[in-house]
Parts: sequence; structure tokens; C-alpha cells
Amino acid sequence: MERHLDAHCQAILKEYRDNLPQFEKEAAEAFDKLKRTIDDAGILVAALEYRVKTEDSLAGKLELKGNKYKTLADITDIIGIRVITFYIDDVDKVSSAIDRLFDIDWTNTIDKRKLHEIDSFGYMSLHYICSQGDFPYRFEIQIRTILQHAWANINHDTGYKSGIEVPKNYLRNLNRLAGMLELADEQFSRIRSELADYRRRVKALVASGNLDDVPLDGDSYRSYLDLRPFDSLNKRIAAVNQAEIQEVSLLPYLEIFKWLGMKTLGDISHLVQDYFDAAYQIACHQIGLTDLDIISSSLGPQDLCIAYIMKNGGGKAGIRHMLEILSGPSQGNEMMAEMMAGQAAGLPFMNQK
Repeated sequence: MERHLDAHCQAILKEYRDNLPQFEKEAAEAFDKLKRTIDDAGILVAALEYRVKTEDSLAGKLELKGNKYKTLADITDIIGIRVITFYIDDVDKVSSAIDRLFDIDWTNTIDKRKLHEIDSFGYMSLHYICSQGDFPYRFEIQIRTILQHAWANINHDTGYKSGIEVPKNYLRNLNRLAGMLELADEQFSRIRSELADYRRRVKALVASGNLDDVPLDGDSYRSYLDLRPFDSLNKRIAAVNQAEIQEVSLLPYLEIFKWLGMKTLGDISHLVQDYFDAAYQIACHQIGLTDLDIISSSLGPQDLCIAYIMKNGGGKAGIRHMLEILSGPSQGNEMMAEMMAGQAAGLPFMNQK
């Protein structure tokens, strides 16, 4: 596209061309530095990207308002870095990293989160103007949440904020949507904070042994597995053949324990205590006459569940359903369930009260 630039703007454009390799080098260095810091801090971001303004883009800017700039150094967005976070509170964490990594031009840095206009949600990002080392040109880092980013793109696409008058009924709906997104942004951060508090409480309860007070869910079950509650049973089973125990994930058993009606970690703990001998009897029948020298760490919880199902009248159908939870429906489950139920039915624990 042909641009109509005066001599002053042409000089700025030439300065840009002369320094373009350095801009690209500094942009990559600043980006890498920020990325390493964010990764080291364990901050999960939706996007982290950078760009160096193209010559055509700069020429367009100069064509519109070139008299605003005395030199290229007055243009602060030749290099642009964008960080898009999932949560509001991570914006502050990233900004703290930027404070430590770069020299900040506080006069031109803008925290648009302090705006309170009803239609400001999509523009509530934090814009840092930074510099690093001896590089004489400043650059911009923009931080916003993923919802703020989506809203800003919607605004751009609809022409909202473009100077074109938007009919009042559309404007009202856009502002209502902005309010909903802002509330969602706040709630996501609040929920994450509350979940983190819940996980800390669960870990404390598990560590203290108050398992009856801990509801059975994904977080609590993971903490419970850290206590290795099935190790004693597995070691006793392994001793039958002097077998090695191969560790596998026991997370699939969470759904089985829930299906069996267990509501707390205490319920699983009582299952281990009450059905320990029954599970051992089942395991001995399974491997006692074999030369199996490796067993899975899932054998203990599997046989505990089989013992519970059989003792409580679930029979072959219950065992088949357990197998389907573990590995999905298959023709082999029926035969396997019949065999397991038949083996367990003749063991001493079935006749014990």
C-alpha cells in the first residue's frame, strides 16, 4: 500500500529499517527472559507471544499521526509482548515478574484495570512500557486474562469502540455481556482459590488420620493414595510367591469405590480393615498354585472389591460391572466375572458372619 509520508516520517522509517535486526534480537531476548521466569514460577498462561511491528504497520501509524513523534524512540510499541492468563490474580503475578526483569517507564505504563466505566471490561489489561540493558528503544508488554482478550477481540470485530455509533439496544446487550464476563473472570479466580484451600484442608485431615471426616472425591483420594493404604495387603499377597510388586495407577478404583457406596476416605479404610483377610483368601486362590513372580499393585484393591461385592450379594453381575468400570465393556468380562465369582464363592470368608 502506498503511503504518503513527509520527510520527518521517512527519517523515522529509515531509522526503523536500520535497527530492525536489533529490534528482532531484543524482542526474542525479552520474550525468552519473561517465559523462563513465568515457567519457573509455575504460572500457567493461555498464551505468551511477541511480535516486532512490520514496516507497513509502522508506516500506517506514521501516516496517521507521525507529527506526534520526534524520533523512533518515542514509539513504544515497535516490540510488543502479550501475556494472556487464565486468572485475574495471575495478572499480578506476571506483573511482579516484569517489575523484576525490566526497567519500567512508570509515566507511560497504564493499568487499565483501574478504570470503572461500565464498558471497560475488554480494556482492563495492564500495559507496561519497558526497556532493558543499553537498548535505547522501549517496548510494550500487555497482560490480560483470556476472557478480557476474547472480549477485546469481539469489540474489535463488531466495531464497538471504533468510533462508529452502535445502536443503543446493541450497546446495552454488549455492556450486559461485558458485566457477565467480568463476573466470570472474578469467579474463576475465587473458585481456584477456594479449591486450593479445600485441598490444603483435605491434606491436613488425611495426614491427621481423620479419614471419616474427609469426603471421597478426586482430590481426597489422591491424597489418600499417598498414604499407600493397600501396601500391607499387597505385600502379604506378594509373599505367597515371593513376587515383585509392579506399581500401577490406582485412580480407576475411585469410581468403583463410589459405585460401592463409599462416601468418605474412612469408608475405604474400613473396607481395607474389614475385608483384608477375605481379599487375601481370594488372592491366594488366584496365584497360590502358579509361579507368578510379579503382581500388580492393583491386585489388593481389586480383591478387596471382589470380596465386598460377593459378601454383599453382588455376585457375578457385580463383578462384571466392576470390570466394565475398570476397562470398559467387553465380551471377556462375562467369562472373567463368572470365574472370579465361582472362585470366591467357595472360600471360607463367604461362610463367616
